[in-house]
Amino acid sequence: VKRFRFISKQSKNKILRKMSTTFALRRLGTMTSSAVRRSANHSPTAYKSCTGIYSGALIGSLDTSHQHQIRFKSTAPADEAEEEVTSHTDAEPRIDNNTPEEVNDYTSDKDKAGTPSPWAVFDAWGAGDRITECLSDGEEAKLSVESVKIPTSPGETTVFNETDILQAYDKLLKRKSSVHFGYPYNLMYNHEELYEFMKYSINNLGDPFIPSNYGVHSRQFECSVIDFFADLWKIDEGDYWGYVTTCGTEGNLHGMLLARECHPDGILYTSKETHYSIFKAARYYRMDAKAIPTLPQGEIDYDILASEIEKNRDRPVIINVNIGTTVKGAVDNLDRILRILKMLNIPRERFHIHCDGALFAMMMPFVEYAPEISFRKPIDSIAVSGHKMLGCPMPCGITLARKEHVKNVEQRIDYLNSVDTTIMGSRNGQAALYLWYSLRKKGLDGITRDVTHCMETAQYLRQKISEAGLTCRLNDLSCTVVLERPMDDRLVKRWQLACEEDIAHVVVMPNVTIQKIDKFVEELVECKNDFGRIKPKRNDSPLNMLGCSSWGGNVVAPVGNFTSE
Repeated sequence: VKRFRFISKQSKNKILRKMSTTFALRRLGTMTSSAVRRSANHSPTAYKSCTGIYSGALIGSLDTSHQHQIRFKSTAPADEAEEEVTSHTDAEPRIDNNTPEEVNDYTSDKDKAGTPSPWAVFDAWGAGDRITECLSDGEEAKLSVESVKIPTSPGETTVFNETDILQAYDKLLKRKSSVHFGYPYNLMYNHEELYEFMKYSINNLGDPFIPSNYGVHSRQFECSVIDFFADLWKIDEGDYWGYVTTCGTEGNLHGMLLARECHPDGILYTSKETHYSIFKAARYYRMDAKAIPTLPQGEIDYDILASEIEKNRDRPVIINVNIGTTVKGAVDNLDRILRILKMLNIPRERFHIHCDGALFAMMMPFVEYAPEISFRKPIDSIAVSGHKMLGCPMPCGITLARKEHVKNVEQRIDYLNSVDTTIMGSRNGQAALYLWYSLRKKGLDGITRDVTHCMETAQYLRQKISEAGLTCRLNDLSCTVVLERPMDDRLVKRWQLACEEDIAHVVVMPNVTIQKIDKFVEELVECKNDFGRIKPKRNDSPLNMLGCSSWGGNVVAPVGNFTSE
């Protein structure tokens, strides 16, 4: 204790992190042991062997890694010397390689429901404070269509060999990762310890709780991940079922499938700012769906929702609740929606609630005084992405549902010696392993640290953009900063901003640092000075909605907006 008083603040924090993380990991080790016992039907001898490996050896190896002060890129930067931001941009920023000259205009269409979410290139490396330089002309040439073409005739030759091409591609990924602002992917991770397992074809085909004859699987790890989220979202053992998905979209497709099977004649109600995958599910499953208008902040309009349910009292109610909308990060008020159902006297057996929590359902349990999203309330399923808040080199996710609903879609498949309960047949066992590893390495304390970083840094970004004289908003319980769209498409492409009509957004993740924000805002100001500010497309455009007083607080008004709504 006496020595502890005299060591540096940085060393103190590292010691405390070690203590708290070890405690959290021992708790996860117990959950993993339970998963091994439940999922793979191990013999008592095999079970004893497996639990010894999971709960003992891994925690022991983690302690060793802490002794060597290895910092894994799985948590937000904390108590470390800040690196100087190095930008290698020219006076006129160049277009970032393999991208078109113009940004695709994902303008909202009144006839099209949902919001766009195109994939962005991401990688763990390049996720720190430094901004990686652009590719040279020679390196760009190695990634041209002609250079990467696969020969189809014996006499056809190639300009560059595979090693040269991959080296250029690696640099491109580092560049893209270092200026990644617009999409909710946590690039701060390190899974080097798992690289050895990439040589195996790990396939969790079939149900996660019923092993098939295929032995190269990671079911025990998958079930441990499911158990973690069941505990996080407070549902009792034996009452839940879930699996590791390919992405949040698959989780939504599965949640909507369960809803349709429970209520074949039900009507789906969801807001217009819902992710497009929910409307895709409605089309796939031929469900009647109503896109409810939203409030300026992006939440569903509760009065209109109540009115629409009242009009169709003769049919069951299926509701998708957004735990963070795609563009504005708005969280629908679950408790208020439940009060509407109670006020309208809709019995429990006549409604089904799915929660799309792609990013924020992973964050809200770690935010102090946030509303509870859990199965203690009458909800039926939750879907979340794994590669977003946790960080993972491949897209993945988790879906969790009440076990009773899954019986409606279950079918025995002799070929698998398992049951078919999932959307996909073959399922990526690597994803389950990577999620398990991330949860073990982070622990509850590490996730809390990541979430705190995102929330606090988002407030810093909002403040800096407002001080720069640009329209900007940040929802409560959100790390998505919405701003007026920059006039220069090169800046949009450089920072990979997600845009919708006349607005753009930045999703602050653990890899978004203060240093990068300062550089981004600096370029944003230069763009404003050189090209001016965008004017709202129309009176009810997304940009004009940012100026609405219902958001509360002060805001820089959009150009040409002199009225108070």
